[in-house]
Amino acid sequence: MSRRVAPHLPPWLAHALRAQRGPVPWSAVTRGALSAGPLLLVAVRTGHTSLGVVAAIAAMLSGINDRPGSRRASVKRIGVPALGGALGMVIGTYAGKGTGAVVLTVILTLVGLVAGGISAIGPVASAVGTQVLVGSAVGAGMPLPEPGWARALAFLAGAGWLVVLRLVLPTPGSLAGDFRFDGERQAVAGVYDAVAELLDAVGGPEAIRRRAALTAALDHAQDALAGPRLRRYASSSTERRLHAQYAAALPLAEAATALAWAGEAVSERASEGPRRLAAAVRGNTHTGPLPAPSRSAPALRALDDALLHAAEVFDQGRGGDLHTRPRTARDRLRAVLGSAGREYGLRVALCFGASAAVAQALHQTQWYGQHEHWYWLPATAVFLVKPDLGPLASRVLNRAAGTVLGALLFAGFAAVLPRPEGLIALVALSGALIPVATRHFAAQTAVVTVLVLALVMVGGEPQASAGRIGETLLACAIVLIVGHLPMPGQRGGGVRARLAAANEAAHAYLTHVLDEAGTPRIGTSGTPSDHRATRWTLRREAYRTLAEARTAISLAAHELPALARHTEGADEVAALLERLVDTITACAVHLDDTGQIGSRHRERLAAVLDELAGPVERVGLRLPRTPLAG
Repeated sequence: MSRRVAPHLPPWLAHALRAQRGPVPWSAVTRGALSAGPLLLVAVRTGHTSLGVVAAIAAMLSGINDRPGSRRASVKRIGVPALGGALGMVIGTYAGKGTGAVVLTVILTLVGLVAGGISAIGPVASAVGTQVLVGSAVGAGMPLPEPGWARALAFLAGAGWLVVLRLVLPTPGSLAGDFRFDGERQAVAGVYDAVAELLDAVGGPEAIRRRAALTAALDHAQDALAGPRLRRYASSSTERRLHAQYAAALPLAEAATALAWAGEAVSERASEGPRRLAAAVRGNTHTGPLPAPSRSAPALRALDDALLHAAEVFDQGRGGDLHTRPRTARDRLRAVLGSAGREYGLRVALCFGASAAVAQALHQTQWYGQHEHWYWLPATAVFLVKPDLGPLASRVLNRAAGTVLGALLFAGFAAVLPRPEGLIALVALSGALIPVATRHFAAQTAVVTVLVLALVMVGGEPQASAGRIGETLLACAIVLIVGHLPMPGQRGGGVRARLAAANEAAHAYLTHVLDEAGTPRIGTSGTPSDHRATRWTLRREAYRTLAEARTAISLAAHELPALARHTEGADEVAALLERLVDTITACAVHLDDTGQIGSRHRERLAAVLDELAGPVERVGLRLPRTPLAG
């Protein structure tokens, strides 16, 4: 009897077919339905259709950034990129007037260089770069009667409307307690759940994955609580309580990581306490009695102490440090001018400039006929060249498939829907579908294609599905070619920059723990509690940068072989750095219990550092010298 063997897909194709899963975000769906469509309807009714189209485009782009999380985090995630889009709209509008095709192409190329460079700073900066580029392309190419400042205000109004909806409309999380807090409470509770799941997995094959899930939960909670506020510190008793509950989870996470490092299974009783704490966070209630774990080992004693501390904090709720290390302007400038920023900026500039040049050439030769939408080509290239949206091959395949599907769907809708009412309703429906469609790039592309084509027709242009398909395929070809061109310097700069940051953070964490243990070096001063708070900040930084490096490595590994080979060995370095940080955490817990780092821990530290030396050198990084004597 023969067995059927499942086909083994190459990584680049497997990634293209992969989709995220999860419950439907009904709150985001509601906001999407109330954003672009109603804005366009008001603009049409008041005779400002062109400005309504700009506002709807801004609302669409903001809807893509409307991801799960807290309200305060969404202000930054949606609002800051919108400022970039408005700036791009001004630049594109005034560059497109009174300049020839060559000068305009040069200007757009320079905009691409800057926007690509700043995208290396982080996810929000990357969204800023995207909207700067889209705004400049639309501003330069969309035939609108309004001046640049009016278009920028319309763009801000469209994005601002979605921010208002995000702040005002209730969500399932906010209905259970204080209206101001929705994602924050769920995020903090998720940390305690992740601690419990890691404790359940200690000694088993799932421990590594559960430790990574704990890092993700801590990162998410930090982001949820660290968003913008009117005052620097938590300004209400509820917010102070959430901050205290988050801070109380850090020693629990440290103890659980140390237990996972030791690899000896613990009783089910150990995870019961964190689960009760998670329920108390969600319900905004007191913890009640917590079951105490055995105190037979340093990590178990640390877990018990952390539970007692958490019970006290939950009752008092006096506030707590989020243990974040804010990035300075110098740090951001280093990211822009570093290897990742340079490589990213050059590639975006080439793709954006080349697509603008080709679009201008086709436009000047009247290939478009009477259609004035040459800006579609560079705007499409923007999304294709963004590495944080997935590997290059995956982006190209999904963009092409999604555009063809969306264009065909719109052609069918356009044949039967009344104008403009039916098209406005289609815009509203597409806005509602965006939060669900973001789980797969092809689905997102299909929905955005329908929305954009509807906006074009409402703006007075004829049906343009065929042109949309042609320009997308042309943009795919341009980005594929540019994406494989050799660049100055070493390829894979983005991955190496992330690994370098993780390497630096891990050794800063190690140096601090050795300093706590009395290793002779130029040390820091302060009380034991000060040292521990600094240690938690450094630990969070180490695990966060490692998670970011892991994400970049995973995306690079799913590129076509010609690109994936440039980051070979990076995953080995990341795995060794994770082992190093786990070992440092175990050392810190043992240090708190005994006042010194045990010989077993020192041996493991030395072994990991020795093992790191070769792989780190192969990927072009440097391993700092850290004294282990003392």
